[in-house]
Amino acid sequence: MTSDRVSDNLGEDCPVFDNLFEFCQIYAGGTIDAARRLNNKLCDIAINWAGGLHHAKKCEASGFCYINDLVLGILELLKHHARVLYIDIDVHHGDGVEEAFYFTDRVMTVSFHKFGDMFFPGTGDVKEVGEREGKFYAINVPLKDGIDDTSFNRLFKTIISKVVETYLPGVIVLQCGADSLAGDRLGCFNLSIDGHAECVRFVKKFNLPLLVTGGGGYTKENVARCWTVETGVLLDSELPNEIPENEYIKYFSPDFSLRIPNGHIENLNSKSYISTIKMQVLENLRCIQHAPNVQMQEFP
Repeated sequence: MTSDRVSDNLGEDCPVFDNLFEFCQIYAGGTIDAARRLNNKLCDIAINWAGGLHHAKKCEASGFCYINDLVLGILELLKHHARVLYIDIDVHHGDGVEEAFYFTDRVMTVSFHKFGDMFFPGTGDVKEVGEREGKFYAINVPLKDGIDDTSFNRLFKTIISKVVETYLPGVIVLQCGADSLAGDRLGCFNLSIDGHAECVRFVKKFNLPLLVTGGGGYTKENVARCWTVETGVLLDSELPNEIPENEYIKYFSPDFSLRIPNGHIENLNSKSYISTIKMQVLENLRCIQHAPNVQMQEFP
């Protein structure tokens, strides 16, 4: 491996492979184009399931992520919107996006993730709130193993409701990493597909321009199930539980259904722990006096 590759963090969890640059062009370009379509009011919801690679940094790859398409998409949205809200429900902390906007109030980042036990990437404590102009505009909701639908959805709705009320975003970016599902090879939560999709449904109800991406997910058949259900949610289309015959049907045996069983990992998130995290986050939000404004200019 050359010294350049080492400095770019290529190798190990970010290996070099044939057509890597084309791969990056496709998924990053998809998110940028989605943002442009929202800016130009060609749609009110844009989806790029290939995007959501939230760990990549300005000068290095990280955690299976080569280019941070989310950051590029948000920068595009900032050309037309004073405030962008970024929400991340991947099991891993959205560190790359948070780092990019840690010093600005024009982007609020909210990440719900597993934290502790040296879990990758090791960041995302509730005390990490941003700095300088960005102080209190980075929100982290650190969770423990085994959180279930009821606990996650209640916490998500409480926090996101207050965030939208306080921050008044012009557009929302939602990263839907599917490794927070029960049974994921690298995850440790108990979320069902319906529980995960409930977050998407809730965010959609704000009726703000919405850019939705994929993210992590390492039990591939469940990733496909999840993002299929969530596409249906975004399109207001109720999908049958039975998967129709197709060339990939064998991967969804033995029951060939969209839903998956709930997980059975012990839920280490006690009511008192969740209450403490919720109160800390809401207290931080109270430190924001008003939604920030910015000098805007007309675009041709």
